[in-house]
Amino acid sequence: MFKKLFGQKSTSDKVVSPMSGQVVGLEEVPDPTFSEKMMGDGVAIKPDSGEVVSPVDGEILQLFPTKHAIGIQSVSGIEYLIHIGLETVALEGEGFEAHVKQGDKVSAGDLLITVDLDIVAQKANSTITPIVITNEVSSLDKKLGQTASKGETEIMYVEK
Repeated sequence: MFKKLFGQKSTSDKVVSPMSGQVVGLEEVPDPTFSEKMMGDGVAIKPDSGEVVSPVDGEILQLFPTKHAIGIQSVSGIEYLIHIGLETVALEGEGFEAHVKQGDKVSAGDLLITVDLDIVAQKANSTITPIVITNEVSSLDKKLGQTASKGETEIMYVEK
């Protein structure tokens, strides 16, 4: 509270789920790039709906041309990658619709991408969606094993 009163920047994020579904550890992602945390630590969602919302307040750093992945930097400076499904780059954007572009400011819960999970399930390896922290942080508290509602359920608490 004192930081907000005196205009100091926050150094932590309460991360809400970008998709509705089951929250699992990255170890359950059937791709070593994510399960071995080569890109960073985080959690994954086994989604039950195709709306992807912002997990934090921040700015869109990158929207991949195929719309299968999006990078966001929170107001605290923590960077997140949401990778929708596995091997979805091969779909070349089929089944994905972006609602934001690089440089857009977003609030937690804002719609980023819609995805047809049926197309992903049929044509890609998996619908599981990793949410990875791509820069260094000092503390990460994961909220695994719960069923999350997009834009509402806290899935991680991260400190820079």
